[in-house]
Amino acid sequence: MSSADPRVDFATGARLRVWSRVWRYLVVVLFSLVGWIGMYALFAVEVEDGTTPDSTPFWALAIIDPVIWLIAMALLPLRRRIPATIAITTGLLSSFSVMTSTGPAQLAAASNATHRRWAPIVAGLIAGVVGSTIYSRLVPEEFVEEFPWWLEVGGSTVGFAIPVTFGLYIGARRALIASLHDRALEAERERELQIAAAEAGERTRIAREMHDVLAHRISLVAMHAGALAYRDDLSREQVRDTAVLVQDNSRRALTELRQVLGVLRATGSEGVEPPQPTLETLPTLLAEARAAGALIDESGSVEGEPPELVSRTAFRIAQEALTNARKHAPGAAIRVRVDGHAGGLLAVEITNGAARGGSAEIPGSGIGLAGLAERVELAGGTLEYGPDGKGGFAVRAWLPWEECDE
Repeated sequence: MSSADPRVDFATGARLRVWSRVWRYLVVVLFSLVGWIGMYALFAVEVEDGTTPDSTPFWALAIIDPVIWLIAMALLPLRRRIPATIAITTGLLSSFSVMTSTGPAQLAAASNATHRRWAPIVAGLIAGVVGSTIYSRLVPEEFVEEFPWWLEVGGSTVGFAIPVTFGLYIGARRALIASLHDRALEAERERELQIAAAEAGERTRIAREMHDVLAHRISLVAMHAGALAYRDDLSREQVRDTAVLVQDNSRRALTELRQVLGVLRATGSEGVEPPQPTLETLPTLLAEARAAGALIDESGSVEGEPPELVSRTAFRIAQEALTNARKHAPGAAIRVRVDGHAGGLLAVEITNGAARGGSAEIPGSGIGLAGLAERVELAGGTLEYGPDGKGGFAVRAWLPWEECDE
């Protein structure tokens, strides 16, 4: 495993500091010297006492031992690339070198075990045990007391099992650190995805709120401004009243824009979100539309007070439908019907007839009805819209109205 954080690389063994490499070799050299001195010190004492027979074989073995050890030491830097091969090779080299058995072979066995693959571990352990046993048989009996073969095999097994156990512990610890690091990276990626999704949702919310709040006002302003631009039969009093309406709706549009921006900027307890319009505000909405010249027929009855989400969604449906009617069917009669009761459905239906004299030149955003569909879906309802078959347009929605237990 590789990471941008060097501390993680060091902890997981992906990279080692200089001192981490040096102290390992120093320990290997120390243990090798201890093994060599321990094996050949007895021979040196016997030679000094003059009690040994021909010492040539033993001297030859004592000289060959460091040579084999140097070869094993030269192989150790490759243990991280081919750990099993180096562990088996150094284990077999122990057949001719006690220094290799007590030094490089031990480090190679531990390094091989850190990878926690049992087949290479067992192969390296067997090679080390076999090599140590063969070496004990090569030493002349005159210089070293010979032990039963099973005792030599058992001792060699224990000698190599200790570094293997230590290597398994290091490998498990490195794997744990790597796993924790991967989990941290995964959690960070998930958090970034959540932030991106939240930002996308907030952008959608901004677009929806801006459309719902401003489209109604801007459509009124455009309608009255269009009347001023194209109608030359208006009296001065009518022109003044129309200009006042344009000014009033423009001011209200700016006020509502500030409210929306205030909601979006509010954080924690510093900003208090103003109440959103509900069905209680519907009469005001219809009155403003009538004041702008719309012909609206209102019907239906609502028994009780719907939940806030349902009531707010119903108001937005009516607001969007009225806005679209002014845009695309100016002068057409509009029929608004709202029916519902607790424990059933709240039905909202807005239909308008065919346009009289063409549609108003008010550009559409293209997201109004899509935003309504999203709102209705969030409320658990159903939305339908399209031509009514009579030259007009209809928007119908059914919202679930759960009965609240008092």
